[in-house]
Amino acid sequence: MIIDEIIKSREEEFALFTAKTIPGFDNEHFIGVRTPRLKAIAREYKDSDEAGRFMASLPHRYFEEDQVHAFLISNIKDSDECIKKICEFLPYVDNWATCDQMNPKCFKKYPDKLLPYIRKWLKSDHTYAVRFGIKMLMDHYLDELYNDEYPKMLIKIRSDEYYINMMLAWYFATALAKRYEDILPIIEGKMLDKWVHNKTIQKSVESYRITDEQKAELRKLKIKK
Repeated sequence: MIIDEIIKSREEEFALFTAKTIPGFDNEHFIGVRTPRLKAIAREYKDSDEAGRFMASLPHRYFEEDQVHAFLISNIKDSDECIKKICEFLPYVDNWATCDQMNPKCFKKYPDKLLPYIRKWLKSDHTYAVRFGIKMLMDHYLDELYNDEYPKMLIKIRSDEYYINMMLAWYFATALAKRYEDILPIIEGKMLDKWVHNKTIQKSVESYRITDEQKAELRKLKIKK
């Protein structure tokens, strides 16, 4: 069973380390298995009946089980099946790490199937559904599929949730790196929440993908009050 494979690779000290990076949980929630091993377990079981049973047994008890679940989803090649499994799993995602580990490769080939779900996730009351929706826009719609509509969707988001706001800042900093002239008016117009606005600028000026001239321009746009 998948849980048996996870437990075999347990490192107690690493469990304590992981617990410090994922706040809000007791130490007992963590087994202590490193990411490469969890990815390997997902690869070993991805086409097995055991994987199907494992993904159907929600909620999981341990953080590492959620991680393997995220990696299993990321390996699904059929886009319809992948979206189905994401929709089943997202309500149980309760931390930033598991949310961010879901990176389905199939959406690169079928991005049109993803957009309706992104719109739904952005309107969700669940923190990590919103965060995942923002991440999917960042991962798949900032290059040749970019449309001005997409950042406008995110401008409307106002949240007290740190993990939503941090992902918004990550999105807009990445967007500035890729599409500076398209995104700069949003920063100039102060269209974002103050915290997101300033965090976007901070992340941008720390990026090697932003020129020195652009960094100087962005620094002047920081909201000080």
